Amino acid sequence: MRIVLTGISGRLGRRVAQRLSRDHQVIGIDHRPCIGLPKSVVHHRTDLRRRPAEEVFRSGQVDAVIHLGVVHNFRVPSEVLYNRNVVGTETLLRYIANYNVKKLILLSSGDVYGPAPTNSHFIKEDAPLMASLRFPEIRSLVAADRSAQAFFWKHHEIETVILRPAHIVGPNVRNAPSKYFRLRLIPTIMGFDPMVQLMHEDDLLRMIEESLNPGVRGIFNLAGTEPVPLSRILRILGKPTLPVPHPLFKLFLERAWQLRLTSFPAPELDHIRFNSVLDTSHAESVFKSLPERSLYEILEPFAAERTDEWKSGNTPRGV
Repeated sequence: MRIVLTGISGRLGRRVAQRLSRDHQVIGIDHRPCIGLPKSVVHHRTDLRRRPAEEVFRSGQVDAVIHLGVVHNFRVPSEVLYNRNVVGTETLLRYIANYNVKKLILLSSGDVYGPAPTNSHFIKEDAPLMASLRFPEIRSLVAADRSAQAFFWKHHEIETVILRPAHIVGPNVRNAPSKYFRLRLIPTIMGFDPMVQLMHEDDLLRMIEESLNPGVRGIFNLAGTEPVPLSRILRILGKPTLPVPHPLFKLFLERAWQLRLTSFPAPELDHIRFNSVLDTSHAESVFKSLPERSLYEILEPFAAERTDEWKSGNTPRGV
């Protein structure tokens, strides 16, 4: 299979390329440099919106596209985020339609639903994407997801897969959840203990690969663990915590963000304040693979030491 992989220069992109190159021809598109790729992988260092990117599709039959090239860095100016995420995604969708690509896989995020006090206990794939109401910086991610949804309904001949994983964590991940768990002193919001789902990066890689199988199409919520209280995760980590009143925590983050002293924007606080629990029953009915990493295995790279709960924990896989 000839696969175009956008965002190949990112940590996840490189790992996807290494995994898929064993059985497929992988062609990367990313404007950033990329080192450490297998020799069989071709990397085109260009922007998706530029002519050289279209030439990749024009020059030979592309069987599938895996779109990881959605920017999650909220430090990037909003107009740049819009151009990269929305214009870039819509340009890629045009290539896919024009050059008879048979499969599209978009890695979106469960964050597009948004944590909120009004969330139902389990959020299904047809729930509205409300994240940008409380977190304006995520607006372009939501727009990219919606563009792919519209493409899914318009082009029935193309197998479109939209993956919305819960919080992705792992030793190679540098997103907000992983950075939060790496803190030596972990702040929490006084009076709140939301239910949290995690997904190990290795389990996500397996789900991306399985999405390439013929017949797989649709929108899928993904999670590697059952929902657990944040307080239990922090007990397993065995690190000291600091409960902080929400108004004080928000004020501190807003000021630190302005001074570029933190990578956590204040709206991220909603993730340690409100529930955003995904219903993963649809994925479980379609995908043959199940997550292999238990909660303890997922948290091991972040733990201060093996706590008493860890030592006595005999939980099944995925819990």
